[in-house]
Amino acid sequence: MDNAALPDNTEAVTADAVRRLIDHAVLKPELSRSEVDAQLDEAAAHRVFSVCVRPGDVLHAVERLQGTGVGVGTVIGFPHGTTSTAAKVAESLQALADGAFELDMVQDIGAAKSGDWQRVERDVRAVVDAAGDTVVKVILETAYLTDDEIVAASRAAVAGGAAFVKTSTGFAGGGATAEHIRLMRETVGPDTGVKASGGVRGLDTLLEMVRAGASRIGTSASARILDEVAHRVATGAASDRGDDTSSY
Repeated sequence: MDNAALPDNTEAVTADAVRRLIDHAVLKPELSRSEVDAQLDEAAAHRVFSVCVRPGDVLHAVERLQGTGVGVGTVIGFPHGTTSTAAKVAESLQALADGAFELDMVQDIGAAKSGDWQRVERDVRAVVDAAGDTVVKVILETAYLTDDEIVAASRAAVAGGAAFVKTSTGFAGGGATAEHIRLMRETVGPDTGVKASGGVRGLDTLLEMVRAGASRIGTSASARILDEVAHRVATGAASDRGDDTSSY
């Protein structure tokens, strides 16, 4: 499920390899239409793999990004995962009708914390069945889970047919960590994608996640990260900009 292979020597990483990893996140609830458009245009300018937008923005994003090669994904049951399975299915069908090419659904976190893994699996399976051939990623919200729960949640997502497991919404007070990515990768094996999302705001963090096993990155700091790649390619050294702490 790797989008792009990064070289073992991370100093030799290329912009093309990095951009093919990125789902550019446009998910903050307070974004205005003009701010959304600016983010969509940024994603197109940097030719990232996709954008991940709010459900109500899917149709507009598909129209604005037509012909750019940037895919449009969206979120389901976001950010708390507490909507009913029927509501998640309805939301998924609407997103697909609007043109979404991937769906990032939030697992039933309460069911996960209750150890009701059959319920978690059924919730995932219903969205996967509704999605058909469309890629479904399951957001575990690892900030709320113990390591044992992360393992069990990853297994339930795979059993439900998910193509990816994903760390975080970015709205739960914690994001991706290399330790959680490593645990998820060890659990799901090589044939299921692992997406690191939340707190990936710089190139070094992105590379750390990829080394730990991530095959997709969710971030709103795409421009900064790709600027860092360009600096590294040009100079052979890391930039001193650090992470963009204002980004998702």
